[in-house]
Amino acid sequence: MKGDEDLGRDRGIDFETDDEENQAETVYDDDDDETESDVTAPPSRSVSMYQNIDNPTWPQSYRRSMDMYTSATPPAVGFLTASFLSSAHKRPQAVNSSVATDQYHSQNEPLLSTAISLDKDEVPTSYLPGEKLSATNSMQLSWLSVSQSIPPLQQCSYAQALLNAINVLCGIGLLSTPYALKQGGWWSLTILFVFAFITCYTGILLKRCLESSPGLQTYPDIGQAAFGIPGRIFLSIFLYIELYSSCVEYLIMMGDNLSALFPNANTNFAGIHLNSYQLCMIICTLVILPTVWLRNLSLLSFISVGGVLTAVAVSFCLLWVGVVDQVGFHPNGTALDLAKLPITVGLFGFCYGSHSVFPNIYSSMKEPSKFPSVLIISFATSCLLYAAVAICGFLMFGPATKSQFTLNMPTRFVASKVAAWTTVVAPVTKYALTITPVAFSLEELLPSAPDSSYRISILVRTILVFSTLVVALAVPYFGSVMAIIGSLLVMLIALIFPCACYLSICGQRLTKLQIWVCIFVMNVGLICAIVGTYSAITTIGDEKA
Repeated sequence: MKGDEDLGRDRGIDFETDDEENQAETVYDDDDDETESDVTAPPSRSVSMYQNIDNPTWPQSYRRSMDMYTSATPPAVGFLTASFLSSAHKRPQAVNSSVATDQYHSQNEPLLSTAISLDKDEVPTSYLPGEKLSATNSMQLSWLSVSQSIPPLQQCSYAQALLNAINVLCGIGLLSTPYALKQGGWWSLTILFVFAFITCYTGILLKRCLESSPGLQTYPDIGQAAFGIPGRIFLSIFLYIELYSSCVEYLIMMGDNLSALFPNANTNFAGIHLNSYQLCMIICTLVILPTVWLRNLSLLSFISVGGVLTAVAVSFCLLWVGVVDQVGFHPNGTALDLAKLPITVGLFGFCYGSHSVFPNIYSSMKEPSKFPSVLIISFATSCLLYAAVAICGFLMFGPATKSQFTLNMPTRFVASKVAAWTTVVAPVTKYALTITPVAFSLEELLPSAPDSSYRISILVRTILVFSTLVVALAVPYFGSVMAIIGSLLVMLIALIFPCACYLSICGQRLTKLQIWVCIFVMNVGLICAIVGTYSAITTIGDEKA
């Protein structure tokens, strides 16, 4: 202990070297075979940029909160409690960055195992050599585990990783594919396939960035390795905006479909008349609100894996209405509508906006080398499903196709009601999983207050939920909001950022062809972002007029 005290101001530098040695031992199992030159050798560019931090960098909770999308086991459910939150959200103030990094980036075991005895003379194996765990550090490091509200890290088999990838890809964008086809014309289907190819490629680029250093495990990590702390923060902000926007879409979707089932529902409250859509959206928000207070979201994560089944069920209901209920298929539409093509670009782009989760899936795999095949199969599966639903829905409803094909399905049919209720119920599990990472990131920025942490956490989550309600009521246009998300956020996160980070991290090892391909993809993303966003905003203005 005396030696630790004598380190003084050089402590952070020494631990940075120890962290590199510790990572090398973990990855390569070299044990005592490392030489002194191996320990002190200059790290790679990405490693040095990742580790050269005196304090843990925001957001610290990203990895663990996004791993909820890959949870496979349903544990017990509980609600947030004062004692839980007082320990779960303490901000580390005197924790070394290497300790935080090593603790935060453990792949094979929970951040702070409950099975480890934390006696004063014991040191957990996940800590760096020479660092004793004091009572103060024990309380401070408790934040890094994000306590029980997030499932423990676990290694996924190939089948689990494939299921997770398909689950995050087959989302609510499926409902708008017939509408996107109506807007752009039949030739716009090529955009759906082109985006599938490009986004699959950029997903593989993220894998290569992660492989550049064993310390990189999340998308913000890649941003920091490429562009330093500003890159991490800038990228994280866009990732959280995308998650928040998805929650707005969930509410709009639930309100649209529930009001279609109960079109005559309305009421007056405090002198304010609420129509069916407004009333149904408020009810949906109140139903969702308790789920964001859950202490353990693992059960919701387990249930949400059924997103694949939900997509298949809704697609089957559409086919059933067309074939069995004899709505029929009627060839119509234009070959290509250039004026409305930018809307189609945004809608089809939204379908592949899952890159924020891909690094987590890669990091959780038992065999990460098989990640490219996971991406190829998942993108091929989702692309074929999107194309089939787009063609089927547009042939059934033609020019009358709405932004969600469930709104076109006649409510007198049982299959139509099943599809509508499925789209109402499914977001209840996904909403809390989507908004929780945003809540954690905001709570990190708040000052530590153990006595009021419970009230603060509940307040943050409640404000977030009602803020999404306000946005959904102000801009109740499902297709146009989706087009903005797909044009602006998805183009940045799925096309531009992966290529930019790849060029920054691995640029010196790339061939000219690889560099030009990345530049081409970035330019495609930039053009689509500008044109698509402008067109979507203009459409919202026209709808409000």
